[in-house]
Amino acid sequence: MDNLFLLIFFASIIALVVGLVKPTAFSRFIKGEITRKKIGTIFGVAAVASFVLFAVTTDSSKNNNEVAQQPIVETTQVVAENKKETPAPVVEKTKTNTTLAPTKTETKTVPVVTPTPTPAPQTDSQNTSPASNETISQQNAVKKAKSYLDYSAFSHDGLVAQLEYGQFSHADAVYGADNSGANWNEQALKKAKSYLDYSAFSRDGLVDQLEYSKFSNTEAVYGADNVGANWNEQAAKKAKSYMEYSAFSRGGLIDQLIYSKFTQTQAEYGANAVGL
Repeated sequence: MDNLFLLIFFASIIALVVGLVKPTAFSRFIKGEITRKKIGTIFGVAAVASFVLFAVTTDSSKNNNEVAQQPIVETTQVVAENKKETPAPVVEKTKTNTTLAPTKTETKTVPVVTPTPTPAPQTDSQNTSPASNETISQQNAVKKAKSYLDYSAFSHDGLVAQLEYGQFSHADAVYGADNSGANWNEQALKKAKSYLDYSAFSRDGLVDQLEYSKFSNTEAVYGADNVGANWNEQAAKKAKSYMEYSAFSRGGLIDQLIYSKFTQTQAEYGANAVGL
């Protein structure tokens, strides 16, 4: 459309010049007396109008082209990408308490101070003392914590956050996590295996991912070191995934793998594995 108005504009300019030089050239098209003033008015208005319309349609076309040609921004932050893929059921909140609380005192054996001929009262008091010390909400928190651990792996703080998401108070959530019977190193190992089931990681990248899931550094290192991964093969798998959504030179792919915390040797292995 803008090309049409541009053509009309130039035609109006030419007609204006011709009309000013020889007004009688348009006697067939204009009725009445033909004067240079009349010619100038007609074609001058036509030139201005077509120029304005040309400018308007050109700006509109330019805006449409800019919208249609916006470049695709490629994200390479792998840890952030992996975090989005993390299958944890809730968004976990950061907690400062990462240590296990001591065992409750009610589980210790209390010696009998004075003998009694009827042991039944002692048995009843021993059985009821834990129930009197543990609230119903604490009991429920422990049960819920164990049910979460039955279907997924959690860090201590991640489990506390999950319980708080389930509307338990912070104190009850900590109590539930502390008394869930979980081995946090083994939980880290289980979580590491689940991550490797759906994505490729370098060793240090897997440690970072586990720490993001609120495992301590010691637990995260344990999980990564005992997961049994072949890091060269992980680099090859990660290189293949990069090549599936973008194009890389050999040097660019090696740099991307190093950015994902693979070693130089592992990154070169990955590039070789995809034929670069």
